[in-house]
Amino acid sequence: MHTKLRGIVAAATLLGVAAAGLTGCAASSANAGEPLVGLVIKTQDNPFYVTMAEAAKEQAKKNRLDLQLASGSGQSDVDSQIKAIENFTAQGAKAILVTPAGDDIIPAIKKAQQAGVLVFALDSPLGEGSGIDGTFATDNVQAGVLIGEWAAAYLGSEEARIATLDLSTDQIPVDVQRNQGFLEGFGVDVADPDKMWDETDTRLSGHEVTAANEAGGRSGMEDLIQKDRGINLVYTINEPTAAGAYQAVVAAGLDDQVTLVSVDGGCPGVKNVKNGIISATAMQFPNKMAQDALDAVKTYLETGAKPENSPGLDFTNTGVTLITDTPQDGIESEDTTWGLQECWG
Repeated sequence: MHTKLRGIVAAATLLGVAAAGLTGCAASSANAGEPLVGLVIKTQDNPFYVTMAEAAKEQAKKNRLDLQLASGSGQSDVDSQIKAIENFTAQGAKAILVTPAGDDIIPAIKKAQQAGVLVFALDSPLGEGSGIDGTFATDNVQAGVLIGEWAAAYLGSEEARIATLDLSTDQIPVDVQRNQGFLEGFGVDVADPDKMWDETDTRLSGHEVTAANEAGGRSGMEDLIQKDRGINLVYTINEPTAAGAYQAVVAAGLDDQVTLVSVDGGCPGVKNVKNGIISATAMQFPNKMAQDALDAVKTYLETGAKPENSPGLDFTNTGVTLITDTPQDGIESEDTTWGLQECWG
């Protein structure tokens, strides 16, 4: 971890999304005669969702679907998503794809379904009782497990002092699943699903919330270091958080001591793996989420068949791949050359 940090650049363009800033409504249909499909993403300023929207636009064109987009202003902007779902329903959408900001959107989803709209979740599964027609997402537990197993093998006999940089104090499924998967993979007991970790485990130093961005990563890491300069392993909710954490680690003179691991697979993050800033990351595939969901919409409109879940899961798994240039025996991974060919954003 000696390489100077390079800034992570966020994509700023979103394919002509139908309104500026927060949009609860979509543009009028431009493709008369093609079934209207609404895509409701969390935000326009995150490369993950930009990539998803780009892939959705291309797949909708192939499937002869009229895709219209709407977005919120952030990861937890539930109100906008509710308005967008209501507006798409009123416009006669045949299907709505949504990256849920929270379970509070479930009543709007159920109203859409009662009106005959097919509704799929992308990226973020909803809670029990949602009645969602299908979910296309990363196996976030497995993403965390891969990172945890790699970290345990990488540290070997070195005594671990672990910190985590999480998304929120709320029990957001993606946050909990990645965090608990990481700790499980490392060998930490996470038997209580209501807790992010077992605070009695002496290997655990502390955890902070970051809002999953670079600024939050830096401030959270500064707080953790202030409490414990012995930290040597840090898991982060995503790669922008890891980039901010690295700034704090370098400022504290601990870059020879601290190993950073993460989840996402965006191109800036994979470059940071290549440059030694992040040691390993778990790559997910937002483009495949959109493509698979729109193929499922096409199949449903043609046959009435809804998608089947992946074996052992309650959603369709769109895959995860460990990316590192320091492979460990028995842990399947790809290097950054492969990662830079497959990354997004």
